[in-house]
Amino acid sequence: MHLDHVTLRTRDLATTREFLIQILDLEERDRPKQIQRLVPGHWLYADDQPLFHLIPSRGNGPDMSAEAIDHVGIHLDGYDEFRSKLDGLDVPYSLMDLPELDERRVFFRTPGGPLLEAVFNKPVNTESHS
Repeated sequence: MHLDHVTLRTRDLATTREFLIQILDLEERDRPKQIQRLVPGHWLYADDQPLFHLIPSRGNGPDMSAEAIDHVGIHLDGYDEFRSKLDGLDVPYSLMDLPELDERRVFFRTPGGPLLEAVFNKPVNTESHS
């Protein structure tokens, strides 16, 4: 298990992107088409590892911080076992398959509310999703 990425919400995508690239010597890489269609943003890498995903802020309100950590991605092994564990514990979750990256993702919340994203290197069968 290791940290996969941190997603930051920001009011100013361009300035935040430029700041992180300049300060941390990061490189921007293309995002999967499925994600590009859903939300604007940038993925920034250190070497070959994702480090920051940047997305626009949602606005105002308690769950809509203008500048905030949106979620943390954790890289895990054992996709099927992990889903079975969540099912067995009645933990609600949502799925996202990214065939371009050969990755499957499971989103779930901690009891206090913060969102976690479990990232698995598991080829996606494009004919049936399990």
